[in-house]
Amino acid sequence: MDLIRQVRDSFDVPVATYNVSGEYAMVKAAAERGWIDEDRVVDETLTGFARAGADIIITYFAKDYLRRHG
Repeated sequence: MDLIRQVRDSFDVPVATYNVSGEYAMVKAAAERGWIDEDRVVDETLTGFARAGADIIITYFAKDYLRRHG
């Protein structure tokens, strides 16, 4: 997120970020084991990207997020 902010502050272009498959798998696995609340972690992650300055967020969580917030 620090890099997103640096790009946002340095360039006048749309900023995109990609929530990679490894992060997706890690969140899913931890949620299945009951270690985390998946919805809260996803919400915090995507909100953090937006607050850091991302205009576009590409994520495997998109459909689930939109079902809950759309």
